[in-house]
Amino acid sequence: MVDPIRRALLALWCLALLAIPASAAPLDRTMFAGSLCGDGAAQVGAAEGLVRAGGDLPADDLAFAGRLLGALAERRLTCPPDGALLLEGPNAAGGQDAVTGARRPSAEARAPVLGLRQRAAVETARGVVALLTEETPAARSAGLAVLERRIATVPAAVLDRARNAETDAALKGTIAGLAQAAALSSPDPTRRRAAIAAVAASPSGAAAARLAALKGDPAYGSDPAFRAALDAGLAKVGRAVTIGDGLAILYNGLSFASILFMAAAGLAIIFGLMGVINLAQGEFIMLGAYATYGVQEVLRRFAPALLDFYLVAAIPVAFLAVALVGIVVEALILRHLYRRPLMSLLATWAVSLFLVNLVRVTVGTQNLQFAMPAYVSGGVPLYADFVVTWNRLFAIGFAAATLVLTLLILRRTPLGLDIRAVTQNRDMAACLGLPTRRVDRLAFGLGSGLAGLAGVALCPIYSVNPGMGSGFIVDSFMVVVLGGVGSLAGTLVAALGVGGANVLIEPISGAVAAKVIVLIGIILFLQRRPEGLFAVRRRR
Repeated sequence: MVDPIRRALLALWCLALLAIPASAAPLDRTMFAGSLCGDGAAQVGAAEGLVRAGGDLPADDLAFAGRLLGALAERRLTCPPDGALLLEGPNAAGGQDAVTGARRPSAEARAPVLGLRQRAAVETARGVVALLTEETPAARSAGLAVLERRIATVPAAVLDRARNAETDAALKGTIAGLAQAAALSSPDPTRRRAAIAAVAASPSGAAAARLAALKGDPAYGSDPAFRAALDAGLAKVGRAVTIGDGLAILYNGLSFASILFMAAAGLAIIFGLMGVINLAQGEFIMLGAYATYGVQEVLRRFAPALLDFYLVAAIPVAFLAVALVGIVVEALILRHLYRRPLMSLLATWAVSLFLVNLVRVTVGTQNLQFAMPAYVSGGVPLYADFVVTWNRLFAIGFAAATLVLTLLILRRTPLGLDIRAVTQNRDMAACLGLPTRRVDRLAFGLGSGLAGLAGVALCPIYSVNPGMGSGFIVDSFMVVVLGGVGSLAGTLVAALGVGGANVLIEPISGAVAAKVIVLIGIILFLQRRPEGLFAVRRRR
């Protein structure tokens, strides 16, 4: 039992700790240990006083208080008549003096028991200590989670100190958000208006919801200044969120269009040159993705230091491997079926089924797991809720590079000149001595290789499995037909249109309905312009 004089001193110390100013003195460790050994009021006063002073106390004092609070919560703190002992475990025969660290027996020492109110106060104080002193972001995040349940009792100085010292960007943002939430519920009207302005300065959907909740606050009806500040903040956040959502739609549409373009570019060359409806084009995309996986596993085993560059290394491998498969398919099957479009369609469908089942038997049906290098992981917030994700930016940049290289091949190389000549007038090109069969074979290989490159771009974004290609073949044909058969520029414009329309309509009507609406729109367009957006000039 604590004598009345000691109890009075402890009460006075707790009151003094509660009133610590910004220029706080170091923690009186003896008094703090004595308070934890006192009655329930002394324990609550010590814990709450530590929370109030946590923003200014030195780190070593916070660590000391954290050790004592942890021992108290775990029943490892005992209280002899002349101090406090930290035990190595409950019911240990001896321990260390809480202040001096000297070894002492625990005989005649009592173990204080925490009630519900005392335990809540102690847990909050331990959360403050963890947030301000722990070394790992996970431990600091655990401390912040404890404080979040009683955020109204945490002083702004504690959160400001934690935010300024935090090195983890995500945790720093979480702390800033909680600090704003605490300030929004502050009894100080000036602080609340400043918090509204701070929330509006970082607009997002969460910020809009946080501010909208304040419309039910009594101050919204009784305080004109608060109401004006809240209305202005909501208007500012609403405008920013609308702009950010628009940017996100454009960005997602551009990334989807990039994938569609890469999937359809090779198809446009094959269809425009040979008139072959290649239903295996989706499976060529799948083969490109599996070739990328093979490059990753080879680097993982033989050159793990270069694993982050497997996407770059897979570009020539996927192109050449899938181009070779396309050349083999053309040489063994399709060259016998020219001028027979129905038979070539059925043949390529059979090839697609063969490739899908071959991969299922040899590799398996499960989704492949890809390592995500830093240049395709995460993203950067740009405006409001709009985040530029690196994997989609990689797809956009990769599609742009593919477009440039394809145009260079078609415009600046002998193969491209031959392809354009055969596309415009096959019979005349043959009369002039062009080997049209060899051009067909190489063009089919080029179109197949472009599909393999699409598979490389898909790896950081979509699930890679044997059936992944079927989701792109219909969209690819829509793009080719809408853009104009054999027109690379038309394919690009049509991919942008189809990709943007899908992303724009999908949030409103759903993915399936969006595809149906886009398909109906394309059919109606082709009724008026059957040759598509860009018709390739041909001599007949």
